[in-house]
Amino acid sequence: MYSHGSESLIKQAREIQESELQKFHSRLVKLLQGKDLGHEAVDSLQRLHLILSATKYTRTLPPELQKRLQSLLSSPAEQFQVLSSAVLRETLPLSGQEANYNQENFTQLNSHAAALLLSQAGSRADVSSLCAHLLRSLDSRQSEGPANSLTHSLPILNSVLTHSPECLTADHVTLLSKKLVDWLRYASITQGGGAPSGGFFTGPRSRQPVPIAELDGTVSGDFFTVLCVGQSFTEDQWMNVYSFSMLRHWLLTYHSVSNGNNTADTDDRSEVDGSVVSMVSATSSSSRLLPPKERLREKAFQYCQRLIEQSDRKAHKRTDTDLQKACLVEAVCILDCVCGEDASLVFRTFPCIKALFGRLSSDLSFARVLLPIAQFYLNHGEMAAVDCESVWTLVFGRFPAELFNDSFLAHEFLRFLRLNLESLQLRVPQYSHSFPNLLKFLAWDSPAVVDDFVDLLPSLVTAGTAVELLHTLLDLPCLSATLVLQVRSTCLPISEPGGRGLLSLDAFRNQSFRGLFLFLLRGEAGSGDTIDRLSTLHELLAETADWQRVVQCAQTVPMLLHIFFDTIIAVADEKLLAHLVQAMLERSSLLLNIPKYNKEIHRVFSCHLLRMCKLHPSLVVDQSHELLEFAGATAKVYSKEEVYTHVVWVLGEYLSASCDSRCSVRLITSCFETLEAVLFEITSSAPPPGADCPVPRVVTSLMSALAKLASRSHDLIPRVSLFLSKLRTVTRGGPVAWCSDEEDLVAIVTRGEELWSLLKAPGVAQSVLTPPPPVTTPQWHRDSNVAMPLRLRALTNLTHSQ
Repeated sequence: MYSHGSESLIKQAREIQESELQKFHSRLVKLLQGKDLGHEAVDSLQRLHLILSATKYTRTLPPELQKRLQSLLSSPAEQFQVLSSAVLRETLPLSGQEANYNQENFTQLNSHAAALLLSQAGSRADVSSLCAHLLRSLDSRQSEGPANSLTHSLPILNSVLTHSPECLTADHVTLLSKKLVDWLRYASITQGGGAPSGGFFTGPRSRQPVPIAELDGTVSGDFFTVLCVGQSFTEDQWMNVYSFSMLRHWLLTYHSVSNGNNTADTDDRSEVDGSVVSMVSATSSSSRLLPPKERLREKAFQYCQRLIEQSDRKAHKRTDTDLQKACLVEAVCILDCVCGEDASLVFRTFPCIKALFGRLSSDLSFARVLLPIAQFYLNHGEMAAVDCESVWTLVFGRFPAELFNDSFLAHEFLRFLRLNLESLQLRVPQYSHSFPNLLKFLAWDSPAVVDDFVDLLPSLVTAGTAVELLHTLLDLPCLSATLVLQVRSTCLPISEPGGRGLLSLDAFRNQSFRGLFLFLLRGEAGSGDTIDRLSTLHELLAETADWQRVVQCAQTVPMLLHIFFDTIIAVADEKLLAHLVQAMLERSSLLLNIPKYNKEIHRVFSCHLLRMCKLHPSLVVDQSHELLEFAGATAKVYSKEEVYTHVVWVLGEYLSASCDSRCSVRLITSCFETLEAVLFEITSSAPPPGADCPVPRVVTSLMSALAKLASRSHDLIPRVSLFLSKLRTVTRGGPVAWCSDEEDLVAIVTRGEELWSLLKAPGVAQSVLTPPPPVTTPQWHRDSNVAMPLRLRALTNLTHSQ
């Protein structure tokens, strides 16, 4: 991980002796006593930081050295501020000074000193004391301190707000709200410094204040915002920028701070009744009568409206255009926040938001702005009784269809879905039908978004779209390949006749196959569960099976299928489960040929087929025709042994009158004859060319299923016994063509002899092969009519007493 030289330095720092360390401390104290600190001081401080950070033990510095380091926090050179702060973070504060957050600690409380004090705060009172000191520095006039005395305060307060908001008292909240109002609304409207008026007498006295400008170059006619430009800025303009950057965080968090009855708040509320606060906030003059929090909301509202107006101006630089988009995102989020706190602002805000959506909706380069607008519609559209159809058509339609390859938007879009999952399910009917579009994000960049879809997939599973969603998940690798082809078709030239090119790309451009690809690229559910020519589609996409994006997508499908089945089994009725069983049997043969993909899908199908039949045994009778048709195909023994084995098992286990009264002797006989024919065929001939020998598990499953069926219809026992005796006779003659491994053959014969012995006593066979429910699910430990509970209690008492 480290280079050899770095490891050597770290080793030396860890193994330094205490005596040598004390000498180094003494030399460093003498060095720091000098007035001019040069490279030697920098090197020594860096070495001290390495010594302190290279060990897991926290060290204590000598008091004199620690005081010298504290004094460096106020050094005019920021390099020494950074180094001294880093060193002090690795040490324990001096005894008795942990809570000494006074102005005398440091001659100038800059950002590094404040961050150090915050990191070493030992209690809530310490943090609250630091906040009080920072707020006092904010409340002081600019002339009372250095020019940069305010710029560090808001970032530190924002950190406190993030990690420990309860440390801010109600007085702190009131004071900071007032200061934010002043900086946001009443910052200077002239540039910092000034510009010469020209002429012969040009000097400091003749410099005239220059007004700030808009991004399009015109002179600003309103108050200062982050979208105003100039050659230089005053301190209150910088505080305007800092205030806007933390405004949303402040609005979202300050309500958690205790609102005690304090003098400032009471005085502010005395002039206007709290119940009519929202009514009088419509004008700027009446807003001065509002309490600090309400007044801050009003000024935040005005500030964001001004930003939205400024964003319509044509910026001269690309960076300014990006700044406009970022400010729009923040402005809409702040408006959403203030409307959530004051519902009356919704009706004042919606005309502005609606106009903004109408202006931006046709330009997908503003997609990042349109997402917060969609959030606003989701949160407040019902109260304002506005039509949100066009918003959701854009969000769930064009966004995934056209911007699926925008990784940043994908992250924000899926985060929007996860944060609003419950609201979307209740209020947006398009959500549950938009999974063909939403899954394009997953098909394009599976590793980056699979965690999001683990959370989202259960909400997309509904009874009406479950079968189509199952097919869509199975076709995700095909969708991934199609999206790659769609992107390449726009940038690669059409191949020349006879030239070399991607066959799949040519097929994508071919009108005769266009319908296949358009179905995969559909925007919403409801156009059909799947397509008829899936095998044709898989042939066209055969060369994409080793593409990295397709392989990564295929690796996520088994996990998503598990989530799908876990969700649907809990809510589906037997009719829907029957459709899913049919779909699983059909799709086990219709999958894109990706290495290991088919086997993984078959394993998932097998697992959940057993679960479905165990929960609803009547499914076996309902789907007996499809199951027997699948089990009667000998070719599936060699290509789909996992699914085939479990289909045979559920037929033998649940095709019984005890599971479903509709199960007749005729149905049992039909199933028996189907399985008997397959077992006879695979044990009397060699496997087909190119195929391996049947898996021993398949053979034993077939034998067990036949024995179970025969135990329920005794007329079939002689046929099973005859086959099992012949099997034992044949294997005694030496190796057989259908089993190449001797150990496997021995296991098969042993299983056959066990079943043959059981069938000699039909009553015993039925009890063993088809045990009644009290045997399979015993509850003797709960039955008060038997002696087992008493024995268990006695044994428990004996073991506990020992």
